[in-house]
Amino acid sequence: MEDLWKSRARSLQLRLRDRFRVAVDRHRRLPMFSTDGYFSSTLQRWLRRVRDFRRDSLPSSSVFYRKRVGKDIGAEEDSVFVRMLQALAVPVIGNVCYVFMHGLNRVQVYGAEKLHEVLLHRPENKPLITVSNHVASMDDPLVIASLIPPSALLDARSLRWTMCATDRCFKNPVTSAFFQCVKVLPVSRGDGIYQKGMDMAVSKLNSGGWVHIFPEGSRSRDGGKTMGSAKRGVGRLVLDADNTPIVVPFVHTGMQEIMPIGANFPRIGQAVTVLIGDPIHFDDLLNEEQTQHMSRGKLYDAVSSRISHQLQELKVQVDKLALEHSIQLQNHDMQMTERAAGILHQVDWESFGMGSYITSEDDSSSRLEIQSPMKLNVTNTQEHAPSERYFRMGFSYEGGIVSRIRGYMDPTELMGFAARGLFLNRRAEEKLASIQEIRPLKAWKQFLEANILQQWNAC
Repeated sequence: MEDLWKSRARSLQLRLRDRFRVAVDRHRRLPMFSTDGYFSSTLQRWLRRVRDFRRDSLPSSSVFYRKRVGKDIGAEEDSVFVRMLQALAVPVIGNVCYVFMHGLNRVQVYGAEKLHEVLLHRPENKPLITVSNHVASMDDPLVIASLIPPSALLDARSLRWTMCATDRCFKNPVTSAFFQCVKVLPVSRGDGIYQKGMDMAVSKLNSGGWVHIFPEGSRSRDGGKTMGSAKRGVGRLVLDADNTPIVVPFVHTGMQEIMPIGANFPRIGQAVTVLIGDPIHFDDLLNEEQTQHMSRGKLYDAVSSRISHQLQELKVQVDKLALEHSIQLQNHDMQMTERAAGILHQVDWESFGMGSYITSEDDSSSRLEIQSPMKLNVTNTQEHAPSERYFRMGFSYEGGIVSRIRGYMDPTELMGFAARGLFLNRRAEEKLASIQEIRPLKAWKQFLEANILQQWNAC
């Protein structure tokens, strides 16, 4: 028995030694750059890595291709429960944003009918892409909700899909679930245009949906003063969709005041101007006979360049419209101020018990001192926040009670106050006239003053 175990151990030892020697000898005998050599395989492996790196990272137009995407990609994430939450959350948040923009701020939209036409009356299964500049972190949903008719905000299926970076909107399970319920697709920075988030956006377009994208890829660094160039991603959305989508551009300004950089909550009382342009056509780029000699990467660049050029033109126009709108608001405020000042001149301050505090020697001493339009504009922009649409008023007579209570007053409240003063003044005059018409009462008053009161004073 002992010899049997020794023989087996010896045979196992020889087998291991022979196998090890064969492996070593094989590595030694093979040439360095042979097709089956160790160094050759290592070199080939590194060459494949470099080639994959160039394909995924470097801007080489020869590696771009049309990636077919089905309609059901990401269907496992769109469960029945998620769709129910979307049907509830999207209309609620959309209407809240609509009320916030149109009720607590001033939104001036030019060309809204262009978006409404394609949004409500485009053919069935016709995809829609909207592109815009990116100024503040809440451009979507605030600006998007302000452009949509209230009736369309109730249908969650017809509302937009958008994309957000995973390092901003999908940091943890809570935020991921929330943004998924409001129709936001995750994209990873630096993963290229063929990542899963872009595939999901193409899938939504293939289903006839609406996708909104910021072609710049990130927010403006100077508060919306300038715009960056469009990235290739928007070119892929246009060209890789099964049906050519309708592309509607729009540019806005003023969101930098509602949601400045570093702010945690949006502000109110601001003015936002939005300009919607005509749909962008790409018929020449989609013609295979004319573009068959162009690579896929160059087609993506051509689409992105055309979109970027259109947005730049709209940017110039919207800045001009915003300046004109601000001038009109200043003129309107000045007209309201002058109207309120005119009403104050007609108020009888004695009916309010202020007659002893305001002199009547010279009309010029109690005139209302109102600042000039240019001076008012400087005061509003430098000393006070834009949301405080008030003006300063005061009387030149410094000893009066009116000069003590002067301050910031709303023009509408001031006009109502003056109107109530005029109404009370008229009622007081009517009562006085009615008393004067009663002659016996007047006669008794004169008799008492002339006889009885003089006797009491004499005593």
